[in-house]
Amino acid sequence: MTTARELDERYGRTPRRRLPWIVFGAAAVAAVVALGWTIVAQQMNAVDADDLGFTVVDAHSVDLRFQFTATQGADVACAVEALDEEFGVVGWKMIEIPGGEHHTKGVAISIPTVAEATTGLVKACWVA
Repeated sequence: MTTARELDERYGRTPRRRLPWIVFGAAAVAAVVALGWTIVAQQMNAVDADDLGFTVVDAHSVDLRFQFTATQGADVACAVEALDEEFGVVGWKMIEIPGGEHHTKGVAISIPTVAEATTGLVKACWVA
């Protein structure tokens, strides 16, 4: 006579083990939470910069106006550059702006150049 246990083994009705699924589920939830926190942390330290205009003063300088939005009170550093007709870099400058009480701040800066520039722009800004 065949026992119930032998029938279960023959037809694949063995008891399922839940521990591996619980561990896998917990690891998946932890990975999703960590990814979400990474995205939130990056956005909290993001700096958005917008060019407002430029003026070519002479063959050796360009005045640039831009604004940036960052976390209130955060010190910000920006790389600005001047380009010629062929989009070659003819001048650049690193500036550091101390944090203030507003999220958005306007900046005007003069960029020294080695040749006549046709434009000035913000390359990148970041929390210093």
